[in-house]
Amino acid sequence: MFTKINAEKPGFLTLGAKGMGIPWFISTVALTGLGFYMWPHAFGAVYTAKHERVFRKNAIFLPLYQLILLFVFFAGFAAILITPGLTNSNLALLDAVQKVFPGWVAGVIGGAGVLTAIVPGSLMLMCAGTLIAENIYRPLVGGNTSPKQLQTIARVMVWVVAAVTFLFSIHSNAAIVALLLMGYNFVSQFFPTVLLAVFARRAVSKAGAFAGIIVGVAMVVYFTMSNLSLLWGVNTGFWALLVNFIVVVVVSLMTREATQPRELNVESAG
Repeated sequence: MFTKINAEKPGFLTLGAKGMGIPWFISTVALTGLGFYMWPHAFGAVYTAKHERVFRKNAIFLPLYQLILLFVFFAGFAAILITPGLTNSNLALLDAVQKVFPGWVAGVIGGAGVLTAIVPGSLMLMCAGTLIAENIYRPLVGGNTSPKQLQTIARVMVWVVAAVTFLFSIHSNAAIVALLLMGYNFVSQFFPTVLLAVFARRAVSKAGAFAGIIVGVAMVVYFTMSNLSLLWGVNTGFWALLVNFIVVVVVSLMTREATQPRELNVESAG
């Protein structure tokens, strides 16, 4: 298969010297690695773990899951030969299956795809609904919000978010991989603050954390809206992450120095 692809599309299987080459690949892998546990539905499981051994086991066995992705790559490469001229890469697997196997096989694979999407999809929807209820609705309404009201809002927002994502999925031809990488560009902007808060808590302030995240997200939005996906061959989300880290440190130093005299006065007054 790879020999035939290389013969029909020379250079397709290699990373180019420009564009999405080796610098882009390295920076993208680093970005996705740093941003993996920044997803709200990923680190939420930390609070329900019974023992720290759970995290050690996850660190050992979770990377083995990546081996399954090889079959995804094989299916994608096979679709290049089976369905030439395919315009929507998201339908590569189903289109290739329909041309090789009977129709009922495509139905089985489509049903299996729905089932595999339910688990992570439900986690994301529930997490999104809870975040909106806790972090947006509660502050806007005030402290008199009851747990039942928050539960109702979270349930309603699950359906709202699901409807919005469903509409986007129908009317958009954007590649799933491109959307996933853009999501990592956004969510990895939490990493500098989380890293400093865990290992150097005094080095980060609330103002520094907010400033870094806002600057990082704003850079990702700018790069995305301007269709500038690469900068010197490096993933632009990685550049945003580096600038985010610098802003967090600098703003934290400035705000901490501004509050230090007040703290000294309070101690001396005491």
